[in-house]
Amino acid sequence: HVQLVESGGGSVQAGGSLRLSCLASGSTYSGRCMGWFRLAPGKEREGIAVIYTTGGSTYYADSVQGRFTVSQNNAKTTVYLQMNSLKPEDTAMYYCAANPRVAVVGAEALSADFSYWGQGTQVTVS
Repeated sequence: HVQLVESGGGSVQAGGSLRLSCLASGSTYSGRCMGWFRLAPGKEREGIAVIYTTGGSTYYADSVQGRFTVSQNNAKTTVYLQMNSLKPEDTAMYYCAANPRVAVVGAEALSADFSYWGQGTQVTVS
């Protein structure tokens, strides 16, 4: 079983920055692909950033391209989401996820269902 724990959410003014962290643990964790998703009231879940842990390839949703950066630590146990130039429309609950349920390549992971999910961390931009 894999456990994912997000941290780093909070409230920030428009134009500000936040960095989210996702710590992955568990004996079966393989870390093939990890992603960040968000869910805002009245909207569908949106895949915003993914990273393939082997090789480090990253892909982003158009809504965050150029503003958000996903990265991982050397041990590949923690994934980060650096969020800059935040906008009020970025307000949402942000979730970390690990390992898509089906084989995906490239940006397909942004719309994939993942096997493991964190509990979420709230980001509010005013």
